[in-house]
Amino acid sequence: MKTDRAAAATAGLNPAAPPAIDREVERLAPRLIALRRHLHAHPEPSGQELATTAYLARLLREEGLEVRVAPAGRGLSAEPAATRRGRRVAIRADIDALRLHDAKDVPYRSLADGVCHACGHDAHTAAAVGAALALEAAAGRAGDAVPWRLILQPAEESSEGAREMIEAGAMDGVGAIIALHVDPERLLGHAAFRTGMLTAYCDEIDVTVTGSGGHAARPHHAVDPIAAAAELVSAIYQFVPRAVDSRDPVVVTFGSIHGGSTQNVIPEQVHLRGTARTHSHAATSRVEQRILEIASGIAGATGARIEVEFKRGPDAVVNDAAVTDCCRRAAADVLGADNIEDIPAASMGGEDFADYLAHAPGCLMRLGVGRPDGSTEMLHSPRFDLDESAIGIGARILARAAWRLTQPVEACDS
Repeated sequence: MKTDRAAAATAGLNPAAPPAIDREVERLAPRLIALRRHLHAHPEPSGQELATTAYLARLLREEGLEVRVAPAGRGLSAEPAATRRGRRVAIRADIDALRLHDAKDVPYRSLADGVCHACGHDAHTAAAVGAALALEAAAGRAGDAVPWRLILQPAEESSEGAREMIEAGAMDGVGAIIALHVDPERLLGHAAFRTGMLTAYCDEIDVTVTGSGGHAARPHHAVDPIAAAAELVSAIYQFVPRAVDSRDPVVVTFGSIHGGSTQNVIPEQVHLRGTARTHSHAATSRVEQRILEIASGIAGATGARIEVEFKRGPDAVVNDAAVTDCCRRAAADVLGADNIEDIPAASMGGEDFADYLAHAPGCLMRLGVGRPDGSTEMLHSPRFDLDESAIGIGARILARAAWRLTQPVEACDS
């Protein structure tokens, strides 16, 4: 592979920009780690990211950037104050945390009871901020002003934030969009890419099972919604996957079941919430149809009333080939070609990054944060943490990818 300078010279590009980006990220590294730790200690769940947004807006304005906070006060976009020609490359990160207890014993442990950055969004934000600041500094030092926009969105976990940012104009004038997600299943110092479908279609399921309450000793005088709910979950888990072609992946999971308040009373209602994940709209339709059929059958058998609602979530993330290739080459420049991996199959996870892709081509990449000994906790674990050197790696990849995407096409062929 050509060196940065040789490749840039061959393509007629500014060879000083990538090294300037790297130097700036190295200079910023302590600040980016401090930013990540502040966000980790002060997490806010989806839809409540007011303080997080205000903190980030203040930080970015102090850097001389033009900042636009979304109308609800959650989420922001930022870009250079001076107008630059060309369509912008957007660098997106998510700022919301999970409703989860932080079980780690670290100085930056969450101070918010029951809320925790267990999906790496704090690191995503720090890396994206680092990329933006590095691009701006490199523009002054290397004379290569990249037209970029930083999008820091709320509510990724609830699949609402991307739509809010788009409605606020965050994608206006954007020609491409890039983002990363930390991946504890891949080693630190590695990055992974997939062209085409990367994630699943992900819809929410809300179920209300209504019976008639009574004494636990006299179930014959009641209609037990807990028993009906248990049968419903079991039947869905058993029969829904068998209703769809086995070559078309389906995952239905209930993550929340609530009903009753004491041990000796049959409650009136049970509420269930879950997700249905597929790789095609046809499979989604079949899953919903089968769930309704199963619910109707169990309602008839138990005497309970079962109401099922489906909430459409984000589409699948489909990475653009050209943008992905540019990002892959940027990652190879940072990590070396031997540390770049292919993602062999789309995951069953959901990501509202897909909403942005309806407005511009883009790429969502995976950034390895796993330890060689396998001790790294998985995402959504209350003990999830990461090696903070990954933040600088992510910032360099994002900034270099944004630079490549605003250069002549040869920049992604070098």
